[in-house]
Amino acid sequence: MHVSRSEMHQQDKLKRKKRLRRLLIVNFTLLGAIIVILGAWLVAANSDKLADLFSKDKKEQAEVAKPDSEGSENAANPADEANSAEDDAAVVGNEGSNNGSKDSSNGSSNGSSNGSSNSSSNDSTNDSSTNDSSTNVSPETDDTDVTVEAPGNVEEKVSLSFVGDLLVADYVKAITDQKGYDFLYKPSLLYLSEPDLTAGNLEFPVTTRGIPVEGTPYVFKGSPDVLPSIRDAGFDVMSLANNHALDQGVEGMQDTMKHLDEAGISHMGAGNNDTEAYAPVIKEVRGIKVAYVGISKVVPFGSWKADKNRPGLAESYDVKRATAAIAKAKEQADIVIVMVHWGKERVDQPEPYQKDFGRQYIDAGADLVIGSHPHVLQGFEMYKGKWIAYSLGNFIFSSYPKETAGETGVLDALCTKNGDCEMTFHPMFTVNAQPTPLEADAGKALLDRLSAISFGVKLKEDGSIVPN
Repeated sequence: MHVSRSEMHQQDKLKRKKRLRRLLIVNFTLLGAIIVILGAWLVAANSDKLADLFSKDKKEQAEVAKPDSEGSENAANPADEANSAEDDAAVVGNEGSNNGSKDSSNGSSNGSSNGSSNSSSNDSTNDSSTNDSSTNVSPETDDTDVTVEAPGNVEEKVSLSFVGDLLVADYVKAITDQKGYDFLYKPSLLYLSEPDLTAGNLEFPVTTRGIPVEGTPYVFKGSPDVLPSIRDAGFDVMSLANNHALDQGVEGMQDTMKHLDEAGISHMGAGNNDTEAYAPVIKEVRGIKVAYVGISKVVPFGSWKADKNRPGLAESYDVKRATAAIAKAKEQADIVIVMVHWGKERVDQPEPYQKDFGRQYIDAGADLVIGSHPHVLQGFEMYKGKWIAYSLGNFIFSSYPKETAGETGVLDALCTKNGDCEMTFHPMFTVNAQPTPLEADAGKALLDRLSAISFGVKLKEDGSIVPN
């Protein structure tokens, strides 16, 4: 049976997640054993002292209990006092269990960081392929009903993670030449690799050929050597619907698609004709089908727009064309994600059309709308129970960005089959070309700023995004 490179990549990602879980279980088991041994040693070391203490107490109680020379009838009963002392000296042992994983579903991430549903009497642990239920029996009651929750009653969820623009080329080349491509993802690796599916916007053509386009201020180009590290970091899907996909002409765009296919990374938003460009990437996780649609509202030249007989990009200037692609994707999948390139650069507020288009995408069937292009973070909004992230800024773009240009992060979505998603944003800042998780105070400051520029929602201290 033929297995595509993309499927092999998902299988490798699943294996890495299982290895991480096994490592966590082993570590916690060893920690538990050390605690038990240490506790036993402390009990043994103090047993003689405890015995002496009880012996001394009993001796004192016996002396107090002796009748005086006049045969007092108020003397204490030694047996009662001893029993009382023994009742007061009870040793209670507590055993703790720890079960941790970012596999929610990012999920991211993601960081991760994604959880499932909990109840007061049963803890449910979600693995990538299985759902187990545990039952706790209280030792304090004689008539205890044992309740076992059937696996079928636990709703399956998929963890999805997203980042903004990736330019693994010009502005980070000095660092990658010295430290390698893998260096870029080290601080954020768990947020990218743990979710079921991770996606980003590829902001450069991957080619060794091509003719640089003229008439635009910035023209990019990257080596195919960047792709293995992107795949190994955890990325499954890349959108090519942006204003740099054809920086090296049609030849460069076609090379990009070919190299992504060879690396096992799925792509959408560009194609050899409009049918290919608007076609979704569809992934399936635990029976949940997830469709990714890539579109751009930023296209430098009309000749870059894909048409019946012309290679190019899926564009959203004609919103009807984009919404038709979304509606078609909804017929094929449970969850539809629209990754859209739009907005104004270096502005942290969306343009009016972004709010209008985002809602039209949701009306057409989108469950999540994920924006890019402004190169800074923009806010979030919930519309009809669905989510819009107006811009996730840059993820990897330059080495030493300043102020808002360096603010970034990983957005996690933990979604049910019907597209209801719990959202969490993990705040980061780019340091030495690496997206780096922020410490508590700095992270809270960024989350508070995002709350201030969002619409009807706020970000809590743990990064979760909730309605106001």
